[in-house]
Amino acid sequence: MKTAGWFICLLVYSFSCVGQTLEQRLSMATEKLLSDPQMKHGIVGLQIVKSTTGEKVFELNAQIGLAPASCQKTITSAAAMEILGPGYRYQTAAGYSGSIVKGVLKGDLYITGTGDPSLGSWRFDATKEEKQLDALVDRIQKAGIKKIDGKLIGLTGKWEEETLPGGWIWDDMGNYYGAGTAALNWHENQYDLILRSGQLLGDTVTIVATKPQLYGLTLHSRLTAAAKGTGDNAYIYLPPYATHGYVRGTIPVAENAFVIAGSIPDAAKQFLYTLNRKLDSVQISPKQWTVLTNQTIPLTPLPGMVESPTLDSLNYWFMKKSINLYGEAFLKTIAYEKTGLGSTDKGVSLVKQFWKERGIETSALHIMDGSGLSPQNRVTASALVQVLQYARTRPWFAYYYDALPVFNQMKLKSGTIGGAKSFAGYHTAKDGTTYTVAMMVNNYDGSAGEMVKKMYQLLDELK
Repeated sequence: MKTAGWFICLLVYSFSCVGQTLEQRLSMATEKLLSDPQMKHGIVGLQIVKSTTGEKVFELNAQIGLAPASCQKTITSAAAMEILGPGYRYQTAAGYSGSIVKGVLKGDLYITGTGDPSLGSWRFDATKEEKQLDALVDRIQKAGIKKIDGKLIGLTGKWEEETLPGGWIWDDMGNYYGAGTAALNWHENQYDLILRSGQLLGDTVTIVATKPQLYGLTLHSRLTAAAKGTGDNAYIYLPPYATHGYVRGTIPVAENAFVIAGSIPDAAKQFLYTLNRKLDSVQISPKQWTVLTNQTIPLTPLPGMVESPTLDSLNYWFMKKSINLYGEAFLKTIAYEKTGLGSTDKGVSLVKQFWKERGIETSALHIMDGSGLSPQNRVTASALVQVLQYARTRPWFAYYYDALPVFNQMKLKSGTIGGAKSFAGYHTAKDGTTYTVAMMVNNYDGSAGEMVKKMYQLLDELK
């Protein structure tokens, strides 16, 4: 009898679940999440619509501005694809002052940067360091220059000198994901720091090397060895343009070549240092090299340009691997193309105006940067859904959609900063219905990994 009773209860429960609408199931899943101890002091912003019609399926706090973390990249990405176009390419030009006399440049060699974030990047075959250095040297040699009797100069005046947006925190800016963006970038403005730890807990950790070799920078280790399996808990503290930095935290014991990644504090100088070494290797040796912000110098251009991959290709990595550098470059590039100066503040204003013209209230986008790394960003779930819905109508949508990562068997951009976790993107259910979703959780307690599992449980209702 007991077995039969439990069987009947199970059937009743199953039929009641089947009879529930999607809205009811989402409401129950949301209540479950909100009642979780991790959410005692937290808040959820959520909106889900049917992609094809825009019909709202469910929402909660959809008009409350929350920290979106890297889901903010969906906003920057769509604006850049529309304003700049998927075929946009960055161009790094070379030219010279003075004249070439019997193979000797009686003047200075100039490299003019316009913010290419892929210069020297390992992600594309054409942008790898040696290929781009070889291309520049080839152009110099084809111009008949065998020796430089002047300087190698990097011109960066088309972009502001400030490389970081406002609001980025001290703990982030020295690490690879906190790399600033400049008119002349190099190797995605990051380097590997190789570390060696002692055999005992608490032993000091020494710095072995940096790859690539960094110009004008001294790093001091304040690291100690922690237990095996504790992983990377090391942070580099190094602001823009600094010449000294500190590495604090821990790495596991008995590591001979433990690698963490940092941000280059002065990318333009790193690029010129690297190019100068290449020129020295082929006996085209400038007397010295420097960076100038003056952009009114009359130059004789060298033929051809060093071009980046197309924007849709750059955007793929921006979204897929959440490269903050690319988002900040896109933001400044929008400003450069519209105003003549690559500025974060101008880029933010232009992006907000762009979305205002497409129906998103300015007050729904309190943004400080292009990547979402600033904890001061506040965006509504409704605004994220509006952006995603707009992208679906554009001819470049296939590139945009392809760039979204896959999480929980859904095409979602994810975001993570302290106390904030988010997802935004698309999902096609088993019945063929496509949903557009934005979900942000702020001020949760405990493990981010555990919070993600609970967010997935809610999103699973769309399957």
